[in-house]
Amino acid sequence: MANLRQVQKQMTRRLLLEAGLELFTAKGYAATKVDDIASAAGTTRVTFYAYFPSRSDLMKALIDERLNEVLQRVRSPEHGSTAQDLVATVADGTPGAITGWLRRTADTWPEIRPIIRVGRDAAAVDPDLRDLVERWLEEAIGDIEDGLARAGRFAPHQRRFRGVLAMAELDYVAQHWGDADWGLDREQMLDELSASWVRLLA
Repeated sequence: MANLRQVQKQMTRRLLLEAGLELFTAKGYAATKVDDIASAAGTTRVTFYAYFPSRSDLMKALIDERLNEVLQRVRSPEHGSTAQDLVATVADGTPGAITGWLRRTADTWPEIRPIIRVGRDAAAVDPDLRDLVERWLEEAIGDIEDGLARAGRFAPHQRRFRGVLAMAELDYVAQHWGDADWGLDREQMLDELSASWVRLLA
């Protein structure tokens, strides 16, 4: 019976996260109220607060849990979260490894793009969420820095900035791919992005 209760609690929490993301995407973070999320999840305001102390906490969970889950990021004492495959890819530094990682990451864009966009929308109006997405990007930059350090490539003062440039490119392309008219198909875009990452990191 205890196991069934636990499964039901996990399901309710997941429904609240999904409802929150859908409503934040459709209506915007500022226009979405706790009652809206609870109702969309088929539950009540009281139940919402049993899982999340505030709307801000639900947004944080979308970044900390959902985004990290999709990108296979795990808890890290150094960075908050880490993607060991990104660290290993950067340490490897070969065009094949970098291209492969970018292609796998591009497959997740439909799932991660709404979370990042909503996170930035939320950060603009909620002081508790300022720099939410940027802090998460800093963790990914730390992974690149770690990979370069593991490989012994570049001077220590160069590693972080190269990570900043690489993640800025990836974030911009991920957020605008499909909306922008760059005159490239998906394969050509990934080839160009991969070539840029190889120049920066290899």
